[in-house]
Amino acid sequence: MFCRWGTVRRLCLNKLPLQHVIQARALSGADAVNALRPFYFAVHPDFFGQHPREREINENSLKRLNGYLENLQKPGFRSLKPTRLTFYVREKEQNPSNVQEPFGSSGFRAVSFTLRTRDLLSTVLDILNSCNLSTDHVQILNGKVATPSNQSAERIFHRPIKWDKTYYSFTGFKDPEEELEQAQRMETTLSSWLDSNEQSAEKKLKNSLPLRKELDRLKGELSHQLQLSDIRWQRSWGIAHRCSQLHSLSRLAQQSPEALRNAKGRTVIFTDRSGMSATGHVMLGTMDVHHHWTKIFERLPSYSALQKKVLLLEDRISHILGGIQVGYIEELQPMLMLEEYYSVLDSFYNRVRNSRLPFHPHSLRGLQMILESDRYAPYLHELGHFIIPTTCDPAALQWFMITKAQQAREKLKRKEESMVLEKKLIKASAEKFRLQRLYKEPSVSCVQMIHSCNRLLEGESLPNLQGMHLCISHFYSVMQDGDLCIPWNWKH
Repeated sequence: MFCRWGTVRRLCLNKLPLQHVIQARALSGADAVNALRPFYFAVHPDFFGQHPREREINENSLKRLNGYLENLQKPGFRSLKPTRLTFYVREKEQNPSNVQEPFGSSGFRAVSFTLRTRDLLSTVLDILNSCNLSTDHVQILNGKVATPSNQSAERIFHRPIKWDKTYYSFTGFKDPEEELEQAQRMETTLSSWLDSNEQSAEKKLKNSLPLRKELDRLKGELSHQLQLSDIRWQRSWGIAHRCSQLHSLSRLAQQSPEALRNAKGRTVIFTDRSGMSATGHVMLGTMDVHHHWTKIFERLPSYSALQKKVLLLEDRISHILGGIQVGYIEELQPMLMLEEYYSVLDSFYNRVRNSRLPFHPHSLRGLQMILESDRYAPYLHELGHFIIPTTCDPAALQWFMITKAQQAREKLKRKEESMVLEKKLIKASAEKFRLQRLYKEPSVSCVQMIHSCNRLLEGESLPNLQGMHLCISHFYSVMQDGDLCIPWNWKH
């Protein structure tokens, strides 16, 4: 694979003449993790224990970043929606020539960047460059420099510049070798990490217990008072933050009881914006004032007509495409407003309704599909549902669905079996270690959770985890309320 010249220049660090061509292999997932170790070291939530706001922002941004990196490695991937991320980056020294924003007294700075790349290598380089971290080690991970076809170039001896340690002391620049060594020392085992963090987690969990009881009480009272189906949160806010949101909703229920009667039987989700979700749930933006929330509850009856249109469009598309079930999967798709979801359905329906696709009326019954506006080619997800771009060519869509139908049915069957096994293993693991709760992040797949639980059940004994909350995630962390997060592919 030949890299773009912009990437080549960064990898070469201007050490080769412009006429030379660099040949590099694509980064693997493991390579990307290794290359990003200095970045993980600079933003890891464990280093922000005294700064809960910055810690939470880094935790949420890391989850979104991990999801972005995983999607880049999926087969059939073409492109991703640009993702805006913000991290608080800690540094030992300030370099005035590189810093995007001034340091605060806490010794860290905020860095924001947008990921628009289509491959792991470009993504890794963009992340490191955005945070002013060295990219020298990426050249090593990405392979050796290819020998140029020009014979005269064979006589050139390419040796990376190795500066004396005094250079870094004098200039204030970071030594990439020292930085990489520090990041590599972060490679920990599950047992050692639990040994080091168990007491901290126990203390935080104990301190959070009164708030956890208060949260359960508030949730139960509001659900009963407003006759709600459920109350949920889109992001992993802390217990105190969630209690504050429920107190706000409780005050609104006292101030505007008539408007909140419209929420009867619905699910309320605290999220980043207010409205109605694609699945018909009430979305309350945590940054909005009570006036905005009141308007949403008042408008709920008017959403009924739009919901009926959404259901009608789903049925019409299903009829055209052989009876396949058309829907929106909240766990796998970005949070869409009902209006946005209707627009996606309407665009796709107008594209396929006049194509007269020769599907048998019931040939795809029992299968599932979702629509994505930022994808360019149809894709069969590992869980068995079709992911279809709204701009997909109808003829190509027909061929893809017919040829993949049997494979989709097999994956759906394995999905059902895996979900049963996952539930069984979670229960067994929680009982073995006497955990108060064992759960996973939404970005952790069913297969990954099964793998992790099997290793927990088969592995060696761990430190006393009785009464703890254990979350299977993608990185190590102690949450502000005492939940222990461990990566699903943890090392012994």
